[in-house]
Amino acid sequence: MRRLISACLHYRLVPIAAAALLLVLGYVSLRSMPVDVFPEFAPPLVEIQTEVPGLSSLEVEKLVTTPLENGLAGVPALKTLRSKSVLGLSSVVLIFDRGSDLFRARQLVQERLARLAPTLPGVARPPVMLSPVSATSRVLKVGLRSDTLDRMALSDLARWTLRPRLMSIPGVANVAIWGQRDRQLQVKVDPERLRAANVRLDDVLRVARDASLPASGGFVDTPNQRLSLTLVGSATLESLQEAPVAFRNGAAVRLADVATVQEGHPPPIGEGIVDSEAGILLIVEKQPWGNTLEVTAQVESVLEQMRPALQGVTVVPGIFRPATFIEQAVGNLQHAVLLGCLMVILVLFAFLQDVRTAAISLVAIPLSLMGAVVALRLVGATLDTMVLAGLVLALGEVVDDAIIDVENVQRRMAENRMLGNPRSAFQVVLEASLEVRSAVVYATVIVILVFLPVFLLEGISGAFFRPLAVAYVLAVGASMLVALAVTPVLCLLFLKHAEKEPRLGRWMRERLEPLVAWVMDRPKLAIRGVVAVLLTGGVLAVSLGEGFLPHFQESDFLMHWVAKPGTSGDAVLRTALRASEELRAIPGVRHFGAHIGRAEVADEVVGPNFAELWISLDAVDDYPATVGRINEVVEGYPGLQRDVQTYLQERIKEVLSGASGSIVVRSFGPDIDVLRSRAREVEAKLRAIPGVVHLKVEPQVLVPQIQIRLEPEAGRRLGLTPGDVQRAVATLLQGTKVGEVYREERTVDVVVWGEDALRQDLAAVKALRLQSPSGAPYRLGDVARVEMVPVPNVIQHEGASRRLDVTCDAEGRSLGAVVGDIQAVVAGLDWPAGHHAEVLGEHAERQSARARLVAISILSVLGIAMVLYLDFQSGRLVALTLGTLPFALVGGVVGVLLTGGVVSLGSLVGFVTVLGVAARNGILLISHYRHLETNEGVVFGKDLVLRGTLERLQPMAMTTLTTALALVPLVAGGLKPGQEIEHPMAVVILGGLFSSAVLNVLLVPSLYLRWGRVKPARVD
Repeated sequence: MRRLISACLHYRLVPIAAAALLLVLGYVSLRSMPVDVFPEFAPPLVEIQTEVPGLSSLEVEKLVTTPLENGLAGVPALKTLRSKSVLGLSSVVLIFDRGSDLFRARQLVQERLARLAPTLPGVARPPVMLSPVSATSRVLKVGLRSDTLDRMALSDLARWTLRPRLMSIPGVANVAIWGQRDRQLQVKVDPERLRAANVRLDDVLRVARDASLPASGGFVDTPNQRLSLTLVGSATLESLQEAPVAFRNGAAVRLADVATVQEGHPPPIGEGIVDSEAGILLIVEKQPWGNTLEVTAQVESVLEQMRPALQGVTVVPGIFRPATFIEQAVGNLQHAVLLGCLMVILVLFAFLQDVRTAAISLVAIPLSLMGAVVALRLVGATLDTMVLAGLVLALGEVVDDAIIDVENVQRRMAENRMLGNPRSAFQVVLEASLEVRSAVVYATVIVILVFLPVFLLEGISGAFFRPLAVAYVLAVGASMLVALAVTPVLCLLFLKHAEKEPRLGRWMRERLEPLVAWVMDRPKLAIRGVVAVLLTGGVLAVSLGEGFLPHFQESDFLMHWVAKPGTSGDAVLRTALRASEELRAIPGVRHFGAHIGRAEVADEVVGPNFAELWISLDAVDDYPATVGRINEVVEGYPGLQRDVQTYLQERIKEVLSGASGSIVVRSFGPDIDVLRSRAREVEAKLRAIPGVVHLKVEPQVLVPQIQIRLEPEAGRRLGLTPGDVQRAVATLLQGTKVGEVYREERTVDVVVWGEDALRQDLAAVKALRLQSPSGAPYRLGDVARVEMVPVPNVIQHEGASRRLDVTCDAEGRSLGAVVGDIQAVVAGLDWPAGHHAEVLGEHAERQSARARLVAISILSVLGIAMVLYLDFQSGRLVALTLGTLPFALVGGVVGVLLTGGVVSLGSLVGFVTVLGVAARNGILLISHYRHLETNEGVVFGKDLVLRGTLERLQPMAMTTLTTALALVPLVAGGLKPGQEIEHPMAVVILGGLFSSAVLNVLLVPSLYLRWGRVKPARVD
């Protein structure tokens, strides 16, 4: 260190030029860093969807989901395998270990999928691997509605005009379209008209296919050129209507004679609502590495550019816009950072009372923060609220190194001027800097060790808080380098003529000296005080509740709107439209949107009974009151499973457990009936637990389904094979695609289908008239058993086992207390062989994070003890320092009690930070005592301890006040957007700073005087 500091003092321009370059690089890095509200908290995930039209959930599970699960099990780094089977769709989700390479995981899955796809039944379409999306994937919901265009025309615009343009934007992963009505040319067959014209269904299929499939005519060679030859098919509605299907007595029987040929759309699988009208809803999703603000800005720019192409269409781009919350959250935190910096400046000028000294100390702030920003940019980090919070927390620490150095240099220069033969300024600055450098380096290492548990957190907790710890440690590390290389140079250049001692520091010393001396004379009182405060803190800590993450103050809300399974999409649409009128009447509600059912290749694997209602708010004066009115409207719809939450809350719950509740009781086992009965039993017992709200059993129930089972004997009498019946029934009831028509670069399917009257009810299906190969007519009910049977509406797997969830939230009591009661209920249930239940969700994640924090904190404390021993060379001093650290936590406990009494993950990280600050101040204070004794020859005793305490009083006060005042904007701002996690953390740190100051100023001197004397080493 002597060589380093001496070299910097000799070659002063080098560190100054490096500092200027760092500021420029920091500014450039800050401008180019992606901005988001929170870090990417979801693990690498791959989802595979397989469309299986017409199959029930049981058939989908048996024929598609289970084979895919068996084939994909054992993929390297696979952590969890989940699946969902619903009517006509299978979804298999593979969740990989955090830190796994997403592209490698997708490649491994794709390789296995290529082998599995050919083994799936022919009725299944090729499995599709969804595009990778981020944890908060939805970046914009865009509504389309029109008074002049029908839904098919709107779908054409959305599918062929808007979606391709939006998909070309960098960072966009998918654009899902809800309420889509794809245009089709439909040949709707009436069996009675077929029989009257003596035309078979196979003839209709053949003619429609021939008329719509494009064909090549080869080429013709002339003496000078080759001409390609194209056979133009019947590619219009009129030509399809006129296509002959048979000839009778020299006259052609047209398709229009035996069927209704029209433009239409297939049965919808989902609906969209825009404000209070049925319309098209486009949901733009981003890739994990996409920048939400940039993607949102580019999507909005494209929508503005496309406005001339959307004549007659009302575009509503702000139904859901998370960029608004990000801008507000980051703006609030930036405001807190600026206010914190202003507070630090005021403290420095108040204490130092010299422009030059204050300026030298202030230089450390931008240099340290910019150094951290440059390092974060190099590793591809995102500038989010957690990174900004880490930089805010580091404000007091980054200026501390410079304060210590400047204050010591200033004091030594004043002493040097009093000498008869003063030393050179170069020598004074070098020695003064070296005097405190060792302790500062050790203190910085301790801060890094204190944050080690946060670095090593796993799961969603680690994803949230690791960026904060990284930013904090990088800023503190950069401040140490600045203090080593830049601060001494600035002191040499600008502090050569320091003469007067700051008045505020002198005033503090004069006021506190009698009090410190009084406590030092009463060591037993100090010991009793420490023990009493620790015991009181322990008692208070036991009474604290437990929480995971706070409620985020987002301006967009979603409401799950789940009707009884089996309910039609039209019925859900009617209730959602009615709710939209009431919700839009609430003051502050700007837009309403809803999606019902599902869309093609989208993130919702649900039935038509499921909907999500979304509203966006303008700036409201009373946020809680507005949320209360929204809840009142939602609670006015009994008979539905419904809740109100923000998108971030929903996504965090989904990532934690795959369910939408903060507490999940998940039952596993092979028997669906057992799972249902146990779920009802769990629900009944949980309803009696105080604090349980939004209790619901996952709607996994039996729904009616029409089952057609061919009677072999009846089929043989008519010469029918099962395939004959299946193909005819599938065509008339579901539709068969026979070709495609191309219009202006758009594809329109040609489908042969049955008239709507054939699908009205069970009786219509039984009466369905068909023809045998011999031409004999028969009814479907004559050759098959057509009956109503119960089937599950959905079947979910996890770890290759069926599962069923009971979910709830906690309100009025702490999360930990509610979960404790729930765990007791679950433990008291009897389960058949092969079945069991687990309690998952936010509390389970918090318990896991706390256990890991405690375990690694023990290792961290051992590391701190080793560092302290390297510095102090005394086991007694190490024990003294570590033994007093818990005292600093008591102030944090009091802070939690004053602000609700719930310890969240943010509070736990605040306690970790307090330990670091207390350990840093303690090591600097004790190191100064030892420096006076070993380097300046002061005899151990009361005078030494009193002098050391008073000399360190000003820098300790400056450090504590700068850290505390930097946090005041976060504490005073409350739970503003972007400060929901940082506020409880700041409260804990602020309280801990107070108790840490009392500890280091009043108690540590007395305890050091009692036990701090180090015996001199024996010399043989």
